[in-house]
Amino acid sequence: MIIVKERGVAKKKQQASDDMAGQAAGAIGVLAIAFGVLAAIKDKLGLSWPATVLLTAGAVVALGYGVWRLRTGGKQLLSGTARPSAGGRSALVALKQDDVPVASLDGEQTDAEDVPAHPELTAALRTAGVIGSEQVIRASEVTISQVQSGEVYDFLVPKGRTYEDVEKRLGNLAGMFGVTRLHLTLERSRDSERRVKLLKLHEPPFTRPFPAPTRQEIEAFAGVPLGHDVTGQLVGVPTFDKASLLVAGMTQMGKTTLVNGLITCLLIAYGEFELYLLDGKFCGLTRFEPIATRYESSDDPAVFWDMVQELNARSDSRYAEITEAIRNRQPVPKFKPVIFIVDEAADFFASGATSEEKDQAKEIAKDTRQLVSKSLESGISTVLMTQRPSMNAIPVEVRDQFLYRMCLYVASAGTAKVALGDTYFETVAPISPMLLDPDIKGQAVLFVNGRSALIRGFNFDDKFIWDVVDEKLAKRVKALPEETPLRQAIDLMRSKGVDFMTTSDMAPALGILEDDPVERGKKLKKLLGGPPAEKNSQGRGYRLDGLIAFAQSGT
Repeated sequence: MIIVKERGVAKKKQQASDDMAGQAAGAIGVLAIAFGVLAAIKDKLGLSWPATVLLTAGAVVALGYGVWRLRTGGKQLLSGTARPSAGGRSALVALKQDDVPVASLDGEQTDAEDVPAHPELTAALRTAGVIGSEQVIRASEVTISQVQSGEVYDFLVPKGRTYEDVEKRLGNLAGMFGVTRLHLTLERSRDSERRVKLLKLHEPPFTRPFPAPTRQEIEAFAGVPLGHDVTGQLVGVPTFDKASLLVAGMTQMGKTTLVNGLITCLLIAYGEFELYLLDGKFCGLTRFEPIATRYESSDDPAVFWDMVQELNARSDSRYAEITEAIRNRQPVPKFKPVIFIVDEAADFFASGATSEEKDQAKEIAKDTRQLVSKSLESGISTVLMTQRPSMNAIPVEVRDQFLYRMCLYVASAGTAKVALGDTYFETVAPISPMLLDPDIKGQAVLFVNGRSALIRGFNFDDKFIWDVVDEKLAKRVKALPEETPLRQAIDLMRSKGVDFMTTSDMAPALGILEDDPVERGKKLKKLLGGPPAEKNSQGRGYRLDGLIAFAQSGT
């Protein structure tokens, strides 16, 4: 083994020695040839040795440069990217520097002169991170139109981007435009995912109030309007069928006025429905007492609980009818919608210090959750308002059941999450209620079906509301069956222009001549069908709106 290795090493040394000898011989030969060539040139031209060497070296260099230029020019000609020579005499076809192909907004190669970029939008969207640094917004695909409150940018984003890329970065984009997030409103196009309609307001939203809508505008709206958007257009919810609404915001922000506008729009455009009202402010919803099936003005949790239990019982009765219809293979019955509106709802979930009060609070929360979550299919919807949108104001198991959310001005993100949902700020294009101007009453963030909108509720004149209530009341009376004792009692009170009539006055007019007050009251109640009687300073009797509500009530 050792002998073999030594022989291999010796062989390699011998081969290296032979290579060096060969290279030396070759070099000597090249030098001899070069010397001979130089000697021939010297004799031919009669030059000195230094001149001959310099002339020959210059000729070799020039020849090498010419060969290199020929090879480079040929490659550029074949690839279509030839450039003019330094002296402008190149025999190759060259293109202008400005005609160099660039990447277009859709990723294809196109000439820069053919794709002029819109400077404002391209710079703003690039810096905001909406589009890449190599992408542009084509000026030919941008339309800017002026509206009363601002300007609308209608444009296409590059391929590979959608309107959602703009929507997710509206805050950053607002900073590029030098405005706030509330100044920008994005509208999704229905013909392309790449088309964006972006409204930029000239001034903060709702700086100038919009006039309240007319009856015709409310009736023409596709759904239930809740307010104006930042352009003055009506905005609201598609329906209250199988949906409930939670309204939250700090005190004196305009919740009650906003909900008064909601009820007014319901009376105009929602058709026939029953209204249950619990007025925790004692006078906030009083305007609608005449047309309410049940109206209570109280901050007692027991009153709230009683109304919740009543509606749960109605819901159970309706579900029983639905079940029976399905069993008998009959059409599912359609029920008159019921809308339960509660002002200052947080007061009714507060628990006292005693164990009984704490148990009652738990039962109230349980029954309310059932009402909000399980009564929708039976046509009963709930609207809860609270001026204390704290973590414990309304139990989580109740808050989580609301499909529609609305939040007026609040002071913290945590409070906004209570009203709009714990994951609200993870949704697309959220609007922070903390940014709202607290001096502009009735502003709110409306969150419906995963999308946010900035609105301002209607502020109707009292006369307009009273006219709507009176008109609705007259229609309900007109729709009542004629020649019934209940209808006769209602007509009697309306003809005398009174809102309350005692039993002693009503009974004789309806043919009851009983002298005993107790028996007279029993007979009158039976004759009318069993409406609840009331007692005030005049005595025991019936309210006009109570009789009308009783006549309109039913499952």
